[in-house]
Amino acid sequence: MTSSTAAAIDAARTTHDTPGRPFAEFGVSASVAEALRMRGIHETFAIQSLVLDDAIAGRDVLAKSRTGSGKTLAFAVPIVEQLMHDTRSPTALVMTPTRELASQVTEEFRAIADVKHLQIASVYGGVGIQAQAKRARHADILIATPGRLLDLVSRRLLRLDRVRICVLDEADRMLDMGFLPDVTRILEQLRDERQTMLFSATLDGEVGRLAKRFTYQPAMHEVVDDSPTISTAAHRFIGVEHPKKSAALVRELAAERGLTLIFVRTQRGADRLAKNLKAQGFQAGSLHGGMSQPQRERALGHFASGANDVLVATDVAARGLDLQDITHVINFDPPEDDKAYVHRVGRTARAGRSGTGITFVTPEQHGEVRAMAKILELHAEFEDAGMRAERPRQGPSDVRNDGRPKPSGRQGQRSRRR
Repeated sequence: MTSSTAAAIDAARTTHDTPGRPFAEFGVSASVAEALRMRGIHETFAIQSLVLDDAIAGRDVLAKSRTGSGKTLAFAVPIVEQLMHDTRSPTALVMTPTRELASQVTEEFRAIADVKHLQIASVYGGVGIQAQAKRARHADILIATPGRLLDLVSRRLLRLDRVRICVLDEADRMLDMGFLPDVTRILEQLRDERQTMLFSATLDGEVGRLAKRFTYQPAMHEVVDDSPTISTAAHRFIGVEHPKKSAALVRELAAERGLTLIFVRTQRGADRLAKNLKAQGFQAGSLHGGMSQPQRERALGHFASGANDVLVATDVAARGLDLQDITHVINFDPPEDDKAYVHRVGRTARAGRSGTGITFVTPEQHGEVRAMAKILELHAEFEDAGMRAERPRQGPSDVRNDGRPKPSGRQGQRSRRR
């Protein structure tokens, strides 16, 4: 249930290590529990243990948990348990910040919704709006990005007046991307009597104000995790000359591994490297912002299913990529900074699993990568690779007769004019 008036928020329940429990203990039906077991999921993760009781009971929920913690099932299971199949219009709505995340959430739902005969549809930009609207109108559960959803509603191609469960997934990221006005307009159009669940890496600032306005006496749950998201991954740095990077990559891919995500800086570089790897006999695909939405979905689908066990991607394309089976992340081109490193390597070692992050470093990149490694407290791993970030030696033309360096840039020009 919700109210547009400000409401008090319950005291947060926190945990450092909430033990897993069988889903049946939370009142999850035998058919849904069996569907989860068929996917190898036998017990709850921490965020699921905290949220399920309140969510299944229909209570508003605020949940603070990082990406990769298993939060999708924390709201997917309660939604599936509460709904009955109805073809009139959606009764559950999940908003996500990106189309990639919308696709992934849709797949997470599908495995458990099918046993209850619930229909699922996803709507996002980059594909034909009419076909999406037709599927969305008769879905029980709708997963959507805010912009495309608002577009469908404003064109009167979709009704939201029967939505009685609404979820904001990765709310902080949604607001960071500028979706606050769209999200607010959508929430204002929903019925007052509904269940609202908000999942976010932070519950303060704009997220907190949004929660205060659109939730009613919510239960607040927080998984306390003081460690960075890359703490469960192993980290390796490999010094290599630029012409030998491809050969070094082939050696790494030939070793024992699972799904492997390779990061490069440019779209052209992603396509070129994927093509070269295919020529070497690897099942590889590429993913970047220059691809159409159907192409991106096809690339993600092949990677998620294991048809391609190597995916070469740019940073922009891999935002929101949340696959638990990625065992290796390889920075073929080093990230721009420490935040980009955490985002990239954070794609592996999901939900407590182990994983490996590998970064190739050419001699010209030693200094910048070493500085990044120090910020991330990975300097020991960097030093283990036998690399040092030394200043380049000055050539004869860079040194004065007295042994001091010559001035450079404008200072040098002024000196020569004198």
